[in-house]
Amino acid sequence: MPWKETCPMDQKTQLIGDFLKNDFTITELHENYNVSRKTIYKWIVRYKEDGLAGLDDKPRAPITHPNATPPEIVNRIIDTRLKHHTWGPKKIISWLKEHYQKLHWPVPSTAGSILKKEGLVKGRYRKRHTPPYTEPFRECGRPNDVWSIDYKGQFRMLDGKYCYPLTLTDNFSRYLLLCQGLLHPNFAGTKPWLERAFQEYGLPLAIRSDNGTPFASVGVGGISPLSVWLIKLWIRPERIEPAHPEQNGRHERMHLTLKEEATRPPKSNLKEQQQAFDLFKKEFNTERPHEALEQKVPASIYIPSGRVFPKKVPEVEYESFMTVRQVRSNGCIKWKGEFVYVSEALAGEPVGLKQIDEDEWEMRFSFHKLGILDERIGKVRKSKSKHEKCNLCARSKVLPMSGLDSEGYFMSIGFTLT
Repeated sequence: MPWKETCPMDQKTQLIGDFLKNDFTITELHENYNVSRKTIYKWIVRYKEDGLAGLDDKPRAPITHPNATPPEIVNRIIDTRLKHHTWGPKKIISWLKEHYQKLHWPVPSTAGSILKKEGLVKGRYRKRHTPPYTEPFRECGRPNDVWSIDYKGQFRMLDGKYCYPLTLTDNFSRYLLLCQGLLHPNFAGTKPWLERAFQEYGLPLAIRSDNGTPFASVGVGGISPLSVWLIKLWIRPERIEPAHPEQNGRHERMHLTLKEEATRPPKSNLKEQQQAFDLFKKEFNTERPHEALEQKVPASIYIPSGRVFPKKVPEVEYESFMTVRQVRSNGCIKWKGEFVYVSEALAGEPVGLKQIDEDEWEMRFSFHKLGILDERIGKVRKSKSKHEKCNLCARSKVLPMSGLDSEGYFMSIGFTLT
């Protein structure tokens, strides 16, 4: 005789059928089917309410949860994400806590789960990177120690013209000092906007850039007309190594956000594009929290520099022990009856030389080291790799705490703003 297969649902149906016949009591049903009285009563109630469908197994998950995030909170998290589509859970929760302090907000991981459930989080491919060898921002300990400048990659606007966004940030506070769309990335277009930034925010100690135009050139020391102007203002021009954008990582990260929020899609013309840049600058400085700033906004950290932009750029002077030569219009100096090429960017400017060996002279423009004049080859070559610092104590509103060492180098002890 073949075995007859049964399932729980068949047994439930048979039990309810026996109950409806009024032939068995609850106790007898309990004994016949080996089911507790409580369960039998539960099945009877479900059958009377929903028929046979009520006998199906119900999910055990609670219909309501006492710790569930209230709908009002969920909606605000979603609305903030839709308004700021590049913000992650940490920035969203920090922003909401700042603007709605009376409400109780969940932790960022809960906000991330809410956004993921709504399909508002993109999957990310995590690629392992080798840590960079250098830490260029290690000594940036306060606002205006180091600014970063760059032209974000150009893009074509709807009118067919290219836009070159000139950006300037303070590395310590992440404050976006300048975001200006230009049609050409050259010295003539860059200098006026830097002047405006200097007039509004004062002078930094250093400005870091890449090796492109107009920040550097192929001449001696990579000096360019822009860097000549900065040096005369006692601002140290720093350049990252070629093909190493990670050395200016904070600025590059800002560029990624700028690209996503202000250039996609590009605007019709430069005027409309600049309006998008201005809105981005305001939001980036006053609304967007930064994890590196403990979820504070840059505007709450940044303060203008105490070094005032002078009305007249000071002339370069040298110590009495240095030999001074004037750079001619062709970029050369006259040295012991011969012409030695330096850089056309320094045309009309004085360079100082200090003898360091029998046939070698260290060449500088103000505090900036250009290279070594080697009399044996009649050229200026790169200097030896040596970690040196300038104290960059400007003559205006800066009191130097150190002078020159025994070799005539600027001692890097520090300075105090008055």
